[in-house]
Amino acid sequence: MGLYKRGKVWWMSFVCKGRHYRKSTETEDRKLAQRIHDMVRGEIAEGKWFEQVPGEMKTLKEATERYLKRSTQKVTGSRQNDRCMSNTLIRFFGLDIPMAQITPSLVSDYKEERIRQNIGSGSINNELNFLSHLFRIGIREWQWVRQNPVKDISREKVIPRHRWLTDEEEEKLLEACPGWLRELVVFAVQTGLREDEILSLQWSQIDFTRNTLTIWEQKNKESDTLPINDTAMAVLRSRARHIRSPLVFTNSEGKKIRKLKLLSTLHEACEKAGLKHMHFHDLRHTWATWLHQDGGDLLSIQRLGRWKDGRMLQRYAHHSPESLRATVKILDQRRMSQKCHSDQVGDVSSG
Repeated sequence: MGLYKRGKVWWMSFVCKGRHYRKSTETEDRKLAQRIHDMVRGEIAEGKWFEQVPGEMKTLKEATERYLKRSTQKVTGSRQNDRCMSNTLIRFFGLDIPMAQITPSLVSDYKEERIRQNIGSGSINNELNFLSHLFRIGIREWQWVRQNPVKDISREKVIPRHRWLTDEEEEKLLEACPGWLRELVVFAVQTGLREDEILSLQWSQIDFTRNTLTIWEQKNKESDTLPINDTAMAVLRSRARHIRSPLVFTNSEGKKIRKLKLLSTLHEACEKAGLKHMHFHDLRHTWATWLHQDGGDLLSIQRLGRWKDGRMLQRYAHHSPESLRATVKILDQRRMSQKCHSDQVGDVSSG
């Protein structure tokens, strides 16, 4: 048994029941850490240390694997995100660390490490929320742990992104895109579909007679049949001339376009077009913003975008200064009306 420092906090290293443990003393005070260490050593000698739960030795890796098996009903993009976050967490905490040994101090270390890596605040919060969700399931359903070490960890402040394309920016972006990406970008802006919904779109979802598209598997757990405008239908009819796969959008080999290929090519096109801070999801943002700016009502946009909560739509319903100009001119019109009325009264009086 022994003490060692991790950052400013003292940790204990000891063996109990043939297994090696590393446990934080949760203190920076060397003397207090020594007393905690001595107390644990005494409890181990008396066989009283660490009141166990049934899944005491279940590791974080086992938890993520079990969770990923139950998440097969999620949309493909969400499953991929869960797997990526699982791999990121395991790289930091290790393959063999039991969930019961993940402390608030360790989670805080993880958060600080991600900040040092310049990971975005939203991504860090998503990872912490995912880990917290694992612990909640581990407590309520699996009985692997008793406490959630993530619940009291503060989340990073996220500044909402308000990025959408202007007409001029869209024109520049389309000019910079290779042919396959140009079609995909046009379709995204005209439909508001999410990235994986487009990459996974199949011809069987398209009704060319009714000009509709059916989404079977989506974030709100429902299926929806949506109307498609003429511009998006033109893209589909163009691609339908050379069908090589059940998928609508494919690579040169007729296979599904990889997410990394899509994002890297889009990034190159944005740089070429001189567009900064542009993400693929901003095409959906553009779709919703343009609809609202041109008179689309929020309820219709919410239904088309398939948001359950109307509050979520508010971040997409931005106005450009020009779209607000008609409203501010109302007071000009009111003033002109009053002036005309005064002039008419003056004319009557002088007559």
